[in-house]
Amino acid sequence: MIELYTDAATRGNPGESAIGVFWKGNGNEGYHAEKIGVCSNHEAEFIALREGIRHVLPLQPDILSIRVDSKIVADAVERNYTKNPTFKPILDEIYSLLDGIPMFFVKWIPDKENRAAHRMATEALRK
Repeated sequence: MIELYTDAATRGNPGESAIGVFWKGNGNEGYHAEKIGVCSNHEAEFIALREGIRHVLPLQPDILSIRVDSKIVADAVERNYTKNPTFKPILDEIYSLLDGIPMFFVKWIPDKENRAAHRMATEALRK
């Protein structure tokens, strides 16, 4: 099982944004952070999850435990539904990527449990 933690940081809303991703499990641990341009905080949260999944796919997890501190993202992934036209194509990409993983689940976590991904996103935003 791989645990995937994702977060986003935005300066303004919309504004310059960055993502942070942290994963661990099956003897693996990794980080990824990058600036993603100007978008809303919620859009950046969806992008963070998409990019996080892209980074763990090569590890071929049999189970992926997704941990996010965005209720909007957690709810959208759990239901595979969003009515927001900006988030819909990103959610579709997320589900396309998840097709390659036998089992996954998403869990909303409080900010204090998402420190590693949060730190990565805020550091990337400062650069």
